[in-house]
Amino acid sequence: MKKQDVVEAIVIAKQKMNLTWEGVAASIGMSPVWTTSVCLGMNSAPADKAEALCKVFDLPETAKAALMQCPSKSWEHTIPQDPLIYRLYEMIGVYGPTMKAIIHEKFGDGIMSAIDFSMEIGKEENPKGDRVIINLNGKFLPYKAW
Repeated sequence: MKKQDVVEAIVIAKQKMNLTWEGVAASIGMSPVWTTSVCLGMNSAPADKAEALCKVFDLPETAKAALMQCPSKSWEHTIPQDPLIYRLYEMIGVYGPTMKAIIHEKFGDGIMSAIDFSMEIGKEENPKGDRVIINLNGKFLPYKAW
């Protein structure tokens, strides 16, 4: 199976089985963010986790290799149309330079890794409207001087 076929099969099975990403993640012993990313084709899974995902979603054995395959991480370079994704895009557009300036002030010239990286998405109940909490945690990688 091709990676995109497996992604489609997972999305259909998840809906049909009435599963949540948190439930799927708990059943394979991984975080919801990592699990969702693998299931949506943006990360690869080690053999044991790929096999576990195949069992959860009742996928054929041929899906295991696709889940283990290194992804080609690409996305549309146009402005996203989905409202939630657009707002995240807008936040980075507005606050990206501020984040960069503060990171450089605290760490020096470099970048935040998206490889040595973790993310958590939480919910905070609030009487004025529930709040979304996104925690991005990446290793600082300084630029090398020659």
